[in-house]
This record gives sequence, structure tokens and C-alpha cells, in this order.
Amino acid sequence: MGSKLKRIGWIGFILVITFAWIAAPVWAGKKDDVLNIAWEKELETLNLYYQTAREGVILGRHIFDRLIHRDPESGEYKGCLAKSFKWIDSVTMEFELREGITFHNGEKFDADDVVFTLNHMSNPENKVKVYQYVGWIKNAEKLGPYKVKINLKDPTPAAFEFLAGPVMIYPDEYYQKVGMKEFGVAPIGTGPYKVVKVTPGKEIVMKKNENYFKESPKGQPVIGTIRQRTIPEANTKMAELMTGGLDWIWHIPKDQAEKLAQMPNIDVVAAETMRVGFLYFLLDSPQVKTPFTDIRVRKAVAHAIDREAIVKNLVGGDSKVVHTTCYPKQFGCTEEGVTKYDYNPEKAKKLLAEAGYPNGLDVDLHAYRDRPYAEAVVNYLRDSGIRAKLQYMQYSALREIGRARKVPMAFWTWGSNSVYDISAFVGNWYKGTGDDVIRDPQVMEWLNKGDTSIDPAVRKENYKKALQKITEQAYTVPLFTWVANYAFSKELDFKAWPDEIPRFYMSKWK
Repeated sequence: MGSKLKRIGWIGFILVITFAWIAAPVWAGKKDDVLNIAWEKELETLNLYYQTAREGVILGRHIFDRLIHRDPESGEYKGCLAKSFKWIDSVTMEFELREGITFHNGEKFDADDVVFTLNHMSNPENKVKVYQYVGWIKNAEKLGPYKVKINLKDPTPAAFEFLAGPVMIYPDEYYQKVGMKEFGVAPIGTGPYKVVKVTPGKEIVMKKNENYFKESPKGQPVIGTIRQRTIPEANTKMAELMTGGLDWIWHIPKDQAEKLAQMPNIDVVAAETMRVGFLYFLLDSPQVKTPFTDIRVRKAVAHAIDREAIVKNLVGGDSKVVHTTCYPKQFGCTEEGVTKYDYNPEKAKKLLAEAGYPNGLDVDLHAYRDRPYAEAVVNYLRDSGIRAKLQYMQYSALREIGRARKVPMAFWTWGSNSVYDISAFVGNWYKGTGDDVIRDPQVMEWLNKGDTSIDPAVRKENYKKALQKITEQAYTVPLFTWVANYAFSKELDFKAWPDEIPRFYMSKWK
């Protein structure tokens, strides 16, 4: 598969290795107390309610705080900006806030910030891109300078997960002064790091918050400066890591990670993540004609892909084939009673012929992440007569045309914003959001029942019904869980977590 591309990649990697061994390592990061990190994706904005990229999620944990904190080690919910929290009834929550906390610009944190953030972001008119994580909020009320009540539209068992993850608190005065767009390039939070420089498309520089509140369950930041650079070219990132220009990179192909592990000054870690890859079909668009409205074509795609081989030969690590679009450890995720599609190219060809494509068909596959995986999928599809052409682009561009219903088939991945509840996955793709281009009313009804019941058994039963229909109709083709390959300087004390959030505020130099 893609042997020519592989040869080119290996030649480039060999040149990188040669260059790295000739050049003397600098490792300026520790010397200057600057952690130099890089990833390939350019963020649309640092107003993080208006983007869904994983990299934004990561930066959000450093710049902002939440009312509560989910301990990554124990899973326990702890007070963060709130010193205590409780349920009053099934649709009412109450929070006592910490006093003495300030935002990075000196603005005082109090109940007004919480009420403004929750009411503003949960208002559909403000069109946040993560509405599924705030849409359960009816409103927030100020009960006192440091006391807040949140009223829910319906019982929401995953409320703590959302409040500990995607729902971060903004400064009301500053946000209303500068507006949505300006906040996206000059964000202000209460988190362990503050943004001091943003060069769109190139770099973001964060400095340690010297006034970070001592009671934070996140602990105190140690490293003085974090410099994040956007470097799309994988070989460039590896070259800089090996020569000391970078201290940390991730999303490294399995074969190249194995080579990096042989370098004396580099540590490599392959860690399981919550991210799941899947193929997603456009069905809810009368104006766009697509062969995927025929279930036989969708099932042909499902049978055409050897997911086990991709996991074994490309992804590696603890990656696992999945048969449903959810992370196996999320509450409500199950494969009980779902339809599974084995690798069977002959069956795929037969289904295509039955659907009126005896000579196969030509299609586009849009993708944005881990190109080798997408290329492998393309090659398997072609072997079964589905002549797929890869359209590879930035995440923001793909999401825009996907929501505009211009993408018949896409290779998506979803990390659920690191929320350990199935509602954070299926709620985005099958419950009437902007990303939902399937729009099955029965599936949406089951998901709504699962999202709003306080009975765990009722929740599980409704999620199971939804997953069974989604797989039976082959609305999507679940592929596999992601493994994140991290490579970093041996001078850095870094730990990887399954929720795919590098917590640099917990890192330090050795």
C-alpha cells in the first residue's frame, strides 16, 4: 500500500537521521527553562468555545480553569474554581466559589464570571461550536458574590464531566470589552499558564502564572515558558527534536517512532487515547447526489477495509478495532447486539454490483489527520472496486465543508473532548448538531433519553438501541482507537494520559 510514498518518506527520514547525528544537540529548552513543543495543526482561534481541535483542548487546560477538576489519576471530581459543589435536585446544582483568584490581567474572579460564561455560551444565538457540551444548561444564577446556581433543562448525568472538561470560565468584563474575535488572539484565563504572544499559524507562547492559586487541584506549574510552534512537516519536527530545537512532539508514525526510540537523547512513549477513527457518510442532503444513500454501498465500504491489518501494521501500540462509534471505556459504550462487518472484499464487490455498480465507482475520501492511515483506507477501498481519491486538508476546512453538506464520505476522528461519557461522542454525530449529516429521528430520540435519564440502566439501554441501529444501517464505519506516539527530550519529565491531554503544567525538567 502506497509503496512509493513510503519510499519517499523513508528517504526523508534517513536524511533527517543523518543530519541529526552530524549536528550537535543543543537542548536549549532546559537551559533557558523554555519547553519547546510542536504540532502540525493550526488553530482557528483561542476562543475555545469556537473550535473543537484537540490542540485547542490541550491549550485550554493550561490557560483556563473550570468549576471542578477531574483527577486524571483517580477520576475523582475535585473543586477547582469552586471550593464545593452539590446537587440540590435532579435539575439544580449549587457552587460555592473560591475567593482571592485573579485572571491573568488582574481582573478579580467571582460569580459574575461564572454566570456570564455559562449563560453566554449556552445561548444558541452565540453559535458556539461545542454546543453539545453547554446546551444542557437552562441558565446560571448569582446567589451571592461567590455563590452560583446552575439550572438544567433536563436531568443531565454527564454534567460533572462537562463542567470538568469543555466548560471553562471566562472573565466577563474583559470578554465583553474585547469581543469574541479579539479574545481568540488574546485570551485571558485563570489557568497555570498565561498567553503572552500569538503569531497566527506560527507560534503561541505561554508564561507560568506566578499568581496561580495555591489550592488548585492541578498543582503548581514548574516550567517557566511553553512555546508551541506549528510545524506541518513531520520530518522537520523530528529533525528539530533530535537537534534540540524542540523538546516535545507527538503524532509520530509507528515506524518512525521506533527509529526515534533508538536515539540516546530521546524518550518515546506510545499511549492509548480516547480517540476513535471512523468513516462518516452524508445522507441528509437532498441537493447532493451520493451513492452512499444506498445501504448496500455503505456496507460495501465497511467490508472493504482490513482494520486489523491497519491496527497491526500502522497504528500499533494498544490500538484496538472497534465496531461502534464510541470509546470502549466511556459510560454507555457497548458492542452488545451491534452489527459487525468483517474484512471481505468479495462481499464488498457483490454488494456494489447489487447496488448498480458492477464495475465499481469513483468517490472522494476527505481526511485531515494521520495521512498514512487515510492512504491505507483508500488502498483497501480501491482493491474492492471503490476507486477513492484522497482529499487531504486542514481540520477547520474539512469541518466547514462537512457542515455545509459537501462531503459524501469523510475519515473523521473524535476524542470526545476527553469526556468519559458516550453522550460526548454520539451526541455530536447523531443528535442533530451541525456535524450530524445523517439525522435519524429514532436514533436522536434514543440518544435524548439516554442523555437525560438519571437511571444508569435506562441510559445504557437507550444508547445500546441507538448503536445497534447506527451499525445495522452502516451510517458510519467504525475503524479503530488511536494511539498517540510521543517523543521528547530525556531532560523532560513528562507523563502521557489516556484522555489525550498532555498536561505540561505537571511536567518539569529532570
